[in-house]
Amino acid sequence: MRSPKYYLLVPILAGGLVLAGCAVTSTDSGSGSETSSSSSSETTADLVPTASVDVTQTAAEVLAANQKTHTTADDSADDAAWSEADSTAIDLDDESGTVTISEAGTYHLTGTLSDGQVVVNSTGDGQVKLVLDGVDITSSTGSAISIVAADEAAVILADGSTNTLTDAASYADADADTPVAALSSAADLTITGTGALDVTGSSNDGISSKDGLVIAGGDITVDAQDDGIRGKDYLVILDGTISVTAGGDGLKSDNDEDAARGYIAIEGGAVTVDATGDGISATTDVVTTAGSLDVTSGGGADQTVADDASAKGIKAGAIIVLGGGDVSVDAADDAVHSDNAVHIADGVVSLATGDDGVHADDALLVSDGTLTISQAYEGLESSEISVAGGTTSVTASDDGVNVSDGSGGSEMGGGAPMGGGPDQAADAAAEDAADAAADDAAATDSADTAATGDMTLTISGGTLTVNSEGDGLDSNGSASMTGGTVVVNGPTGSGNGALDVDSGFDISGGSLLAVGSAGMIVAPDADADQASISATLDSSHAAGSAVTVTADDGTVVASFTATKEFASVVSSSADIVNGQTYTVTVDGSAAGTAVAGEQTSEMGGGMGGGGTPPSR
Repeated sequence: MRSPKYYLLVPILAGGLVLAGCAVTSTDSGSGSETSSSSSSETTADLVPTASVDVTQTAAEVLAANQKTHTTADDSADDAAWSEADSTAIDLDDESGTVTISEAGTYHLTGTLSDGQVVVNSTGDGQVKLVLDGVDITSSTGSAISIVAADEAAVILADGSTNTLTDAASYADADADTPVAALSSAADLTITGTGALDVTGSSNDGISSKDGLVIAGGDITVDAQDDGIRGKDYLVILDGTISVTAGGDGLKSDNDEDAARGYIAIEGGAVTVDATGDGISATTDVVTTAGSLDVTSGGGADQTVADDASAKGIKAGAIIVLGGGDVSVDAADDAVHSDNAVHIADGVVSLATGDDGVHADDALLVSDGTLTISQAYEGLESSEISVAGGTTSVTASDDGVNVSDGSGGSEMGGGAPMGGGPDQAADAAAEDAADAAADDAAATDSADTAATGDMTLTISGGTLTVNSEGDGLDSNGSASMTGGTVVVNGPTGSGNGALDVDSGFDISGGSLLAVGSAGMIVAPDADADQASISATLDSSHAAGSAVTVTADDGTVVASFTATKEFASVVSSSADIVNGQTYTVTVDGSAAGTAVAGEQTSEMGGGMGGGGTPPSR
């Protein structure tokens, strides 16, 4: 092992030590923290996108357009590499107060610092590596580890080690340039290694970098009064097992000055978040490509969110691309929410929410993967919704799919987190106004049955299954279907319909089956390229009934088992021929007939009968 640089101890100050001939000093904690700070001065203003985002972007395309990270997966092995021979040993059992590291290099930390902190203040070039090997650091004045300055910093969790960091409940000397967090960095920070790290953010955040933050390994547990893990410019998780409990937001990136920053990417590892506020909150983008992500926000889907609060599962200002891995969200507010666009591109996504399953102000695309919304008020909601592939299942207490322009302004602020932390009141002031405006606009749109604009529902592939108590497919504009399979188990009440389209429903391919109440029936356009039937049955029939739709020549064009009570059937497929009569049979008995291409609509019309059906 290499000899420590500071083996010659020269007392020069009362209550303090200078470790001679090296880049490490130790000062008594009574002199005050050199690095503590308050993030209350860093109130985040909403970065509202000024232009529409291309919803077809892949995860790789979104990441390529953003600021490049200071380290990558290919570099992670180098970041984690260290040797005792080439490091400076620091036994915290022999230290007190503040231990300051002032030069680049590798520092091997062991032992306990019961009331003090480790400060990195390296103004020269080169990376500072802190190897935590069984350390326990508690500060009564500020951060446990504070990186005030460094060209770049890495925290390495030594193999087999357990490390604990706890900051002060209140900071003695706040510094606006350094975040308030148990592990705080004003420089780009990498956390790697195979050991364990337990972090308690007693005052504000758990782990926070004012620049970029990359987590490439480790078993990391964070319990924070406010935000759990924050990388202002970006937060990228490449690997590791990460568990976050947060009184504010769980994972956060909030640079609002550069459209290429303020993003979060999950590219591996196993991440679990339980947040009182938003589970994941990014000013610009959220991207997943691999690994697993399990988010609970606001106590879950059965909880109520206060008017001045936000408890969304995954939230972004520009685009969310779920492009791989397993994603599970249980949210009191929207499970997935973007002020602009959402693309479900791959992976397995499971959502439960007290509000919208997936909400995008401008555009929502499902192109691949498996999306299951098991509980929601409305399942999919956006001005433009496209289903081009994948397998999507939606259960909603109101509309299953809702195409509407009801988002109003930006919801990026989201409201005040409902936990501690000195910066929450400031966050709330900026966030509450945005939420209130958005909610008011949404309520207005729900009552506006004439709004159509450019709102569209487009189905070109994949499988979409809807079980709704409100409208099954509701478009306040137009709808078109060219491929794919759609099955709608619509409402049992007469005030909504399995289909509700205000401005034309064109169908030229695919398979559509929609069942619901008899009070409101809407079918695709009678003159569409692909024929459809719309049948009002003789009575309501029970869930579990076996249903077939049969042509006069005995050809069965559709068959299914009803999942709920129903009194109407709408069907369209390549097997249906205009002008032919079709019989709907329920449990072996004829329950209704319809002539293809002669569909009518109930309660105010719809496609084929004229008029505009009621819509939300």
